[in-house]
Amino acid sequence: MAKPKLVSLSKIYPPKTLLERIRPPFAVIMGSPSDVVNLLHSSPHKEAVCYQMDLFQAERLQQMLQDANIPAQVRVEADLWDLGPNFASAVYLPARSGERELKTDILEQGFHILNASGQFLVWSAQPNDSLFPEAMKKIYKKVHIHQEQGTTFLWSQKMEDRPRRRHEVTFQCKINQGESFRFLSRPGTFSYGQFDAGSRALCEVMSLRPGQNVVDLGCGCGTNGIYASKITGPEGKITFVDSNLRALDLTKLNAEANGLTNFETIATSSVSGPDLIPQSFDIALANPPYFANHSIALLFIQRSFELLKRSGSFFMVTKQPNEMVELMTQVGYVVEGAETRGYTVLMHRGPAARDDMGATTEPDEEDQ
Repeated sequence: MAKPKLVSLSKIYPPKTLLERIRPPFAVIMGSPSDVVNLLHSSPHKEAVCYQMDLFQAERLQQMLQDANIPAQVRVEADLWDLGPNFASAVYLPARSGERELKTDILEQGFHILNASGQFLVWSAQPNDSLFPEAMKKIYKKVHIHQEQGTTFLWSQKMEDRPRRRHEVTFQCKINQGESFRFLSRPGTFSYGQFDAGSRALCEVMSLRPGQNVVDLGCGCGTNGIYASKITGPEGKITFVDSNLRALDLTKLNAEANGLTNFETIATSSVSGPDLIPQSFDIALANPPYFANHSIALLFIQRSFELLKRSGSFFMVTKQPNEMVELMTQVGYVVEGAETRGYTVLMHRGPAARDDMGATTEPDEEDQ
């Protein structure tokens, strides 16, 4: 059966019924920056609060709002309900594809940002969206549906209070027959509900020593840096870096739960800031997402080269080794590779790491 054709919400006029139902104060939840700008440009109410979870998207949106002279505010929070019950209406612009669990989580959290009798509105690019009608009915009891221009517009009204409910999964895993660790994960963060196979490959190959200073780039919920800390020990330090604020909240929870005492989390979209000092790290780890023409991978490669000591080592896992080797070589890395679990771990090894690479490791048990 063919998948329904998805339209871009940034290229069509929002349904009149949607615009008529917006009441200030109102929030715009997620959505691509172009979708959000299109909605606000069309709405008679432009002083919205625009919620984003990721600094990279938020900064793009802020710039586009300024360029369009739209006086909306951008708020970046780990959880939507951190905005507080302040809104008469909230418009959710779900991704045209993406994580089902995040969409249901946003519906749950969105209930708690509405004031009494507030309305929750969803404008979906799916022409016959099958997720939201039933999910909204469970939360709000009633849901109204309108289809127009190949999109689906749904709305519900808050009628009574409802306890907060989190969508989260805890998973347990170990590396190389070592100690088992537990990690908390939530929708909207990398590798929700499981230990990513690429991260597992990276952790099996990376070579570290006690006392080293490690930076985990794009840390997600913190798995790679937490495993690294068990080698570097209490004299070492782990710096977790991500643009997703929910990921950093989870990293802090997981680091503390797994006994880390010397770590910090840094929220940045550009891998920069006063705490990321050039030539101050012994080890850099990265498991970048591969989209937007490898822009995130390139950012991690360039910034890791600047952050590492000249004797430092960089370990990055990929399924596209040829492209990544070229990028790493261009910045000055001397690249080696190790294949495992269907991935390639590319590495530039400092002298200490070269001494450690003689030993081989046995494959570990699967996630418990």
